[in-house]
Amino acid sequence: QVQLVESGGGSVQAGGSLTLSCEASGYMFRIYCLGWFRQAPGKEREGVASIDRDGRTSSADPVKGRFTISKDNAKYTLYLQMNTLKPEDTAMYFCAAHGPWYRCGHTVADFSYWGQGTQVTVSS
Repeated sequence: QVQLVESGGGSVQAGGSLTLSCEASGYMFRIYCLGWFRQAPGKEREGVASIDRDGRTSSADPVKGRFTISKDNAKYTLYLQMNTLKPEDTAMYFCAAHGPWYRCGHTVADFSYWGQGTQVTVSS
């Protein structure tokens, strides 16, 4: 199994920044892709950004140029640097992971392991 624990959420005004962290533990050899997802009340969970084992990244259009995904392999930690936050970025943010059986993208169903989430609230 793989355990994922997010941290770093909070409340911020529009235009501000936050950095989310996700600490991974367990059967790390199973992980090929790590991703960030978010879910706002009444909406479906959507992909935000992903990074594969070789460090290749992909970001969803709504966050391109504002959010940056990165990881520290030595610390088994995934990060999401969020800049120029907007009220529409308000959501529960989740860290997720899957093995090498899928391309590393933003498809929710591809991800086997999930954290509990951390809330991000952006006020106008």
